[in-house]
Amino acid sequence: MYTLYAIPNCDTVKKARTWLAERGVDYQFHDYKKQGINRQTIERWLTQKPWEELVNRAGTTWKKLPDAEKPTDAEGAITLMLDKPSVVRRPLIESDGQIVALGFKADDYDKTFGV
Repeated sequence: MYTLYAIPNCDTVKKARTWLAERGVDYQFHDYKKQGINRQTIERWLTQKPWEELVNRAGTTWKKLPDAEKPTDAEGAITLMLDKPSVVRRPLIESDGQIVALGFKADDYDKTFGV
């Protein structure tokens, strides 16, 4: 079973969800806005990806941050992601505790999900 971590109104997330639905890929949706995110989950992700890949520096949340609030290390990134989960790059798809997709590119999803 896959878990898709994201916010529902993101255009990239909408594309990914449509792609998954059209191919019958079963997943649970974890809504950061409603369900939040915990430190343990973020720390698990950081064992697989550097914080620079997990933080979406192209998004509105990041761009609105004062420079003093932008992290310069993993601990700062954890604090930011806990406080503002919409800054986590999305969608992030996990299976059995492993990140299987980060962001959305149809060609990558074809390979990842084998459809």
